[in-house]
Amino acid sequence: MNDLKILAPSLAELHGRHSSKWRRFADDVLPMHVAEMDFQIAEGIRDRLITMVSQNDLGYLGPVPEVADAFAGFAAERWNWNIDKSQLKLATDVGVGVVEFLRANGVAGGKVIINSPVYHGFWEWLGELAIQPIDVPLTETHELDIDGIERQFAAGVKYLLLCNPHNPVGKAFSREQLTALSLVAKKHGAVVLSDEIHAPLTYEDHEFVPYLTCGAAAEETGICITSSSKSWNHAGLKAGFVLTQSEVMKAKAALMPQATHWRSSLLGAFAIAEAYSNGTQWLDNTVKVLDDNRRFLAKELKAKFPEVGYELPEAGYLAWLDVTAWGLGARTVDHLVAKGRVSLVPGDDHGPQYTNFVRLNFGTNQDHISEGLARIAKALG
Repeated sequence: MNDLKILAPSLAELHGRHSSKWRRFADDVLPMHVAEMDFQIAEGIRDRLITMVSQNDLGYLGPVPEVADAFAGFAAERWNWNIDKSQLKLATDVGVGVVEFLRANGVAGGKVIINSPVYHGFWEWLGELAIQPIDVPLTETHELDIDGIERQFAAGVKYLLLCNPHNPVGKAFSREQLTALSLVAKKHGAVVLSDEIHAPLTYEDHEFVPYLTCGAAAEETGICITSSSKSWNHAGLKAGFVLTQSEVMKAKAALMPQATHWRSSLLGAFAIAEAYSNGTQWLDNTVKVLDDNRRFLAKELKAKFPEVGYELPEAGYLAWLDVTAWGLGARTVDHLVAKGRVSLVPGDDHGPQYTNFVRLNFGTNQDHISEGLARIAKALG
């Protein structure tokens, strides 16, 4: 049971929300697709936003040293990571940070390595710049294929877009794997863009390792792009940041247009500062609830859908489900919406070869999860 005061409202109240998750489908569809949690935001963030709005503090974004100060404290305490605050730059969100870094460094029209199955946004961001994604899939155990990545580096591909922790499989890559990646990147003069937005949601039985903590080679090849928006549930406030830890990567980040900062949201920037400064208790409670949920989902799937493949994620609130046995392939999600009035993310959004998979969001109350599974059963019945 959830006794930690991290609760989602009723489905009736949730359907009154204005985000894409609750407006894409008709009100009789239960959305379990978009990667946002249903829980109420941390009180500190809510109160900061209310205060700013009530004081009409809604002007253009200026310097916000509070973000670097807050993240520095959080990273040091959480991951023993001593960042260089002077190398942190605000960005509108993670996607904008990735796109503008690649654009500024002349990668448009080129090639970038990704590791499928991977967040559908990666494919879209690269497409925005007419970049060809070079897919080096994760191994069967969801590890990085370091040898495959090095072959692409050796063939001339000089950028890799990493998702750590990984969306959708929930893998938090080990220090050994990330160090090996940094060494082959350094060897071939490559750059690793590490999207670490799910990092604070890593479970206690696993460790999140920031790429930039993996030694000199990682510092000289890496850029972290992240935000508090996923872990503290404020995606609509549109703010994130990029962070480097060496002079060579600082120079590459400096090529990004200043507008990457100015187009960020004032409210979003101060939500970030509040989250990292004062939101750790809410975060810890939320991770405990999500831990219960990932195990609850495993139990329910085993009882009701034993044919479905599911491994407990090491981070985040997304379940990557192998539904090959349902025999629906690329029609799975449309079938579930039509017959069960429940929406999931199709597997082939994460790579064209994953038509027998779906992604399910369990960042909600367990009764909502049960309702979603009941609707799936109805669709398959």
